[in-house]
Amino acid sequence: MKIIDFEPGDPRLSGDLLPVLLELRPHLTEELFLSVLAEGEPQGLRFTAAYAEGGACVGAAGWRVVANTFAVRKLYVDDLVTTSTARSGGVGRALLAHLEEHARDAGCTALTLDSGTQRADAHRFYFRERMSVTAFSFEKSLA
Repeated sequence: MKIIDFEPGDPRLSGDLLPVLLELRPHLTEELFLSVLAEGEPQGLRFTAAYAEGGACVGAAGWRVVANTFAVRKLYVDDLVTTSTARSGGVGRALLAHLEEHARDAGCTALTLDSGTQRADAHRFYFRERMSVTAFSFEKSLA
């Protein structure tokens, strides 16, 4: 497996990563994804992809380093997804380990993410990866 951190503007973001990301975020279109990139990249949004030995993209992670008063500095994972055909093959673990390395290199105190309450399989994975539930995440829809 090969893990690649994409630079802003890399054409593989749409060509390789977006089809994988759509498994987690089916509402995205290429146009919307590019819009999110345009706004998010100046805010620190980055993407990392995992490629199988055959060259296909099988995992994707969207992340950013965030400064706040609680953690001071943390790496927040916006998106973490493995293709349905590659799940339970170590892709998610490899991506998380790679992101943890980024977090340590950036002087972060934590690596955090939110996971929808319906995603029980993902929660089991996060617990296996020694992550803890440390807070509730509240949301008020403005749509």
